[in-house]
Amino acid sequence: MTTANHQDRLPDVDAQRAEEMLDRGEALLLDVREPQEWAAGHAPRAQHVPLGELRPESIPAGRPGIAVCRSGNRSETAADLLAASGVPVHNLAGGMKGWAEAGLPVVTDSGQPGTVA
Repeated sequence: MTTANHQDRLPDVDAQRAEEMLDRGEALLLDVREPQEWAAGHAPRAQHVPLGELRPESIPAGRPGIAVCRSGNRSETAADLLAASGVPVHNLAGGMKGWAEAGLPVVTDSGQPGTVA
């Protein structure tokens, strides 16, 4: 993948906007954190694709992605990389920390309450 600059990707979204987009089926939430972070807790509708394994061809076409990590830094890198390959993608501003602070659910794979590690 080549590197893009921020102008190549869609605008950042906050947690509330991301949740609205997910509710309407307008986006796909891509969690790029490491497996242990995902296991501790993630957004219920997120797909886990660690940053080191992220490939543009693995992102389903048809709706934009929203990249998310713990604080927004790694997901910013992921969004830039995907955008450079022509994948429409937003970065989730504030990451999973912002998601949890907005009062949105964080769960484990078993559906139990999770934490942002």
